[in-house]
Amino acid sequence: MPLYKFITKAKLPTIHGEFDIHIFENEDGQEHILLSTGLPNESDKLPIVRIHSECLTGDAFGSLKCDCGPQLNAAMSAIQAHGVGAILYLRQEGRGIGLTNKIRAYALQDQGHDTLEANLLLGLPADARTYEMCQQMLSHVGVSQVALMTNNPNKVNELNELGVEVVKRIPLIVGVNKYNASYLMVKGEQMNHYIKTDDLNELP
Repeated sequence: MPLYKFITKAKLPTIHGEFDIHIFENEDGQEHILLSTGLPNESDKLPIVRIHSECLTGDAFGSLKCDCGPQLNAAMSAIQAHGVGAILYLRQEGRGIGLTNKIRAYALQDQGHDTLEANLLLGLPADARTYEMCQQMLSHVGVSQVALMTNNPNKVNELNELGVEVVKRIPLIVGVNKYNASYLMVKGEQMNHYIKTDDLNELP
């Protein structure tokens, strides 16, 4: 398992409130980010944690093909309102396949393939992400129990196996629109995410 070491931190004021931004890096130079507030925790509140994989198109460009940007913003807002928690921003673009392959997959989706089919047609896994860095990052800010904001059961299972207890799961159904409804349904029906048809019925 790669060892991720803490490099530096600073204050980061955002539209949602002020976070501490922590940078972690492994021996191969791979970087990941932890945004935190109220940590280490001196209250009896259970920290809200969101594990968020980098999505340049959604997070920065406002793409409607996914729900990533709205999820990130909703999580940042919820953590600030709660007062204790963290965003683990993992540099694993495109569920771990990288930006170029993600856009190649988008091109196949433009031809009518769904998000899962596109990855498989490119000879890539449906989800290539790993989560071993999460325990190391959370340990740095004294977190061993979390309320995890996710629709992905893999994240719950991975954290529990790493020794971070997921005391409860907080659903995160936001940003649904006509461009990403089928993408979200594939996640629910074929990738076992906690997403139901009723969650996608009311499109803006």
